[in-house]
Amino acid sequence: MESRELIIEDIYRPREECGIFGIFGNPFAANLTYLGLYSLQHRGQESAGIASSDGEHIYRYAGMGEVNDVFTQEHIDNLPGYMAIGHNRYSTTGSSYLRNAQPFRASSVLGPIVLAHNGNLTNAGFIRTNLEKAGHIFQTTIDSEVIVHLMAKSGESNFEAALIKALRQIKGAYSLLVMNRDKIYAVRDPYGFRPLALGKLDEAWVVASETCAFDIIGAKYERDVLPGELIEISSKGIRSLFPFEKTEQSLCIFEYIYFSRPDSKIFGESVYDMRINLGRMLAKQSPVSADIVVPIPDSSNCAALGYSKESGIPFELAMIRSHYIGRTFIEPTQKIRDLGVKLKFNVVESVVKDKRVIVVDDSIMRGTTMRKIIKMFRNAGAREIHVRISAPPTKFPCYYGIDIPTHSELIASSHTIEEIRKYLRVESLSYLTIDTMIDAINRPQKRFCTACFDGNYPCPLDEFHNEDNQKYLFEEGNGEYY
Repeated sequence: MESRELIIEDIYRPREECGIFGIFGNPFAANLTYLGLYSLQHRGQESAGIASSDGEHIYRYAGMGEVNDVFTQEHIDNLPGYMAIGHNRYSTTGSSYLRNAQPFRASSVLGPIVLAHNGNLTNAGFIRTNLEKAGHIFQTTIDSEVIVHLMAKSGESNFEAALIKALRQIKGAYSLLVMNRDKIYAVRDPYGFRPLALGKLDEAWVVASETCAFDIIGAKYERDVLPGELIEISSKGIRSLFPFEKTEQSLCIFEYIYFSRPDSKIFGESVYDMRINLGRMLAKQSPVSADIVVPIPDSSNCAALGYSKESGIPFELAMIRSHYIGRTFIEPTQKIRDLGVKLKFNVVESVVKDKRVIVVDDSIMRGTTMRKIIKMFRNAGAREIHVRISAPPTKFPCYYGIDIPTHSELIASSHTIEEIRKYLRVESLSYLTIDTMIDAINRPQKRFCTACFDGNYPCPLDEFHNEDNQKYLFEEGNGEYY
């Protein structure tokens, strides 16, 4: 009997949107961009790409898979120039095809346009439909391509003016790097949903989704690109503009809870410190008598450590995560129950046996994976299991660049906390409240988007947004792979 390929989709976590990186003013721009993307791998594993320029020609290479699988030294050597932008993709719009890999490149009356986008455009469907009716032909199914079309039809002869005119017509979340032959533009939407940081490496300017990408190349973090700011980076240095209508900022709070690496600064703050605070507040809000605190690795490690510090209950790494599992696996001929979860997680029996265990995680989406994890703790001999979540219940999908499921798939959208507790089969379950979460962040000068918890979407959604996640807005049928 032949073995079968198992698609590991059962282990659902909110997906990490995309990572972008750019550098201007270094002769090894493509090589440094490769390293930057390597640091941002957690933000997207579907495809990776780099575009570079020597001031006259633009070079581009992209492929499906992780950074170290896509690029060889030969690829990097074929990307000359002193400026480059790169992109790691996890699709929140468009299908998983090579044609959708970024940076996206197009030729136009403005010259070459190269674009890398982190976020989601909430009116892209409306704009694309109108452009197609006017005769525009799209090369991809990504929402970002509408920006290039709007630039090309803007009537402006100046590249920067065309970019500004195009961005004034779009809504939603975008941190963008846009490149032509001799300049890079770094732009952040007026709400500031997605992060974007500005740094310096000697005389070169660097831009990245997270500051951990600066650390790997020895760059120094200078500041964030501000919400609504457009920064031009050229041989003259940097120039800052605020060409968009001001609005109240709505920073994605999930960047602190889950997405970003703990060694990064996001929105000017340490992710590590924020997660420790979330865990501390969780312990204050929802104490329980127990013997050990155990995180679901890796993103919950800091919150669990914070819970342990505040409660005085010992922290134990009693669940081990495999970092070598891919999306697919060859299933053995003998069926193994819950194989997908077991491939990724395993419990250290000697640590949990006969113990009262507090299991800390950062979110519960569908609930199926957590239920299987709880069963693993039971089978390892845990006497009591208390689940603590370092965020409020996730009840609503996200339309700003995060692949959070639809209402019907989110267990908290249709079930009470007590019903979820019974489904998980645990002694107790508690989430942070929204107010407690905001208190844990403790940055009154910053305002955060909490739409996935309370349904208050700060940026209007167009008619294409309903129960379906926007990932499938421009979905392709069964056709040729590119």
